[in-house]
Amino acid sequence: MALRQPTLRGARSGPGAAPAWPGARTCRLGRALRVSVRAQAPPFLPDAAPAAPAAAEPETVAKPAQPACAYEKALMLQAFGWDSWKKGEGNWYGKVKEAIPDIKALGATHVWLPPPSHSVSAEGYLPGQLYDLESKYGNEDQLRDLCTALKQAGILPMADIVINHRCADEKQDGVYNKFKDHTDHVGSSIEWGRWAITANDPVFKGKGNPDTGDDFHAAPDLDHTNPDLRAALKDWLNWLAADIGFAGWRFDFVRGYAPNFVGEYIDATLGGDTLHVGELWTDVAWNGENLEYDQNASRQRLCDWINGAEKRACAFDFTTKAVLQEATKRCQYDRLRDGEGKAPGLLGWWPGKAVTFLENHDTGSTQQHWPFPSEFVGTGYAYLLTHPGIPCVFWDHVTTWGPELKDAVLALAALRRRAGVDAESKLEILAADPDLYVARVADRVLVKLGPRMELGELQPGDDWSFVLSGKDWAVWEKTA
Repeated sequence: MALRQPTLRGARSGPGAAPAWPGARTCRLGRALRVSVRAQAPPFLPDAAPAAPAAAEPETVAKPAQPACAYEKALMLQAFGWDSWKKGEGNWYGKVKEAIPDIKALGATHVWLPPPSHSVSAEGYLPGQLYDLESKYGNEDQLRDLCTALKQAGILPMADIVINHRCADEKQDGVYNKFKDHTDHVGSSIEWGRWAITANDPVFKGKGNPDTGDDFHAAPDLDHTNPDLRAALKDWLNWLAADIGFAGWRFDFVRGYAPNFVGEYIDATLGGDTLHVGELWTDVAWNGENLEYDQNASRQRLCDWINGAEKRACAFDFTTKAVLQEATKRCQYDRLRDGEGKAPGLLGWWPGKAVTFLENHDTGSTQQHWPFPSEFVGTGYAYLLTHPGIPCVFWDHVTTWGPELKDAVLALAALRRRAGVDAESKLEILAADPDLYVARVADRVLVKLGPRMELGELQPGDDWSFVLSGKDWAVWEKTA
């Protein structure tokens, strides 16, 4: 998600206040009106008498069949950066489709695509007309074609789902808070009134129930406690899966609404047996300019969110990102083992639900809100791609950072597959000193990080074969 800065002191980060966005308080969709014959859903008042039914029942959206895809061996690719909509020249989807041979060579099983709906912001994170899939990334036909091509190549497309908020079309009481439904579609109407906005939204004068999460200042926060609103969102999600071809969800800004709703949306659509992931940008603990070694509170919040979503979704491991980039930047590799001998992030507590990453469209790309130190990106991938968890590779790193990094990432991903490393593989941390980290994974991979060259008793023996190395990292594979 964009539109917010991490809370920084010096070079450190966590989520916080959003930067000013041009027109953020006036989220208006300048779209031509199209035919819509559905009635607006009634307000949700828990203690009120039920509203009269609409004159006609809307057509129902068929629930798509669940894809058969255990995700323990998943490798994600985020297939866009912050300014990809510019680079695509109106058809970013076509660029991704052209790259499918390279995506297959990487071994990616899941490709995370940008928000699909028309949006006030070109990047997609201020959606309005959810069913209008003509965006700066391309049109509906191009998106459907990409999803089909990915699935034919054995790769599952994941949609970036932005449902914490929605930009309205018309003003009432001086602010945009009336939603129209400009696109003809099956399923429930998305022509909503102020009842769809949380009552305590500080800007958009909603009349729904209180928010169940953090406020998002740039657009009206949606009231997910409203059953009619949830039904409409489920219809939209099922349409994205059944008609467009998506096979997984990446939920944006999940700190904005309660996690149980994520579990409900998954159960009502693709089910929890396929890969879904939530963006819960957690705060990490600092002592002045120094990252604290104990980050249990940060990863506990990730665990709590996963449990709150009924374990239906994974979470991006922001804790591991924080620790790993400080370890590499400051030569503090002793950070990579906690007090119990485990990995220090969500990866150490719940690896099967940890989506590990170095960078995304917010932290890096052209935004650079919280970038991984560029000289150690190879070191970071040596950690991610040899360790448990579900690694997510960033598009820019394998497309624009040059052949050396791309070749290293591909070789590390190939080693991961060869050695059978998956989300739940056994991790043995053999050394964690300031200048040296050594771990054995799945009894098949040995990885060394840090500038120290002398490994002493940890030097691999004749039953290990050197695979490749880079700045402050090296990996070996078991041969016997």
